[in-house]
Amino acid sequence: MSMLQHNLIDFSVEAYHDGALETIGKEDLLGHWSVLFFYPADFSFVCPTELEDLQDHYAEFKKAGCEIYSVSCDTQWVHKAWHDANEKIGKVQYPMLADTTGKLARDLETYNEESGLAERGDFIIDPEGKVVAYEVISSNVGRNAEEILRRVKASQFVYEHGDQVCPAKWEPGDETLEPSLDLVGEL
Repeated sequence: MSMLQHNLIDFSVEAYHDGALETIGKEDLLGHWSVLFFYPADFSFVCPTELEDLQDHYAEFKKAGCEIYSVSCDTQWVHKAWHDANEKIGKVQYPMLADTTGKLARDLETYNEESGLAERGDFIIDPEGKVVAYEVISSNVGRNAEEILRRVKASQFVYEHGDQVCPAKWEPGDETLEPSLDLVGEL
């Protein structure tokens, strides 16, 4: 079953963000682009490299009008402790969501019932709260923030220009395609 166009459930979770605790819900994701970036656990191995990579590109995501929300099934207290203890995570400025019940992970089908952890999944959410792109991969393979950002920008372009599509490796400013019978067999 595809998660494309899936409308996020109403949710409310605690988060660690900018040195404070806050509550984040679905309403906080509406009206702008978002990336929900699920990872298995704090104080782990691949996860800090991914979260640091996202932080290294955070200004570019914000410039594109997109907020990043990292999500694991750890508590907000563990997020704070990890932020305080790890140099890579200490840089993180985006909200770190605590999906302690796994409700959000289950909604997006990234929850692993056997381990009680979220799988590595990233979901691009449009301003209406719908999934427009996603990827779920093995827990031992890290993801690339630049590719996620490229997919955000391409998703934004087709959201605004519904009559056009973005070819492989498309970047803003590159040519797009207008689907038509004339293009069949020509590309």
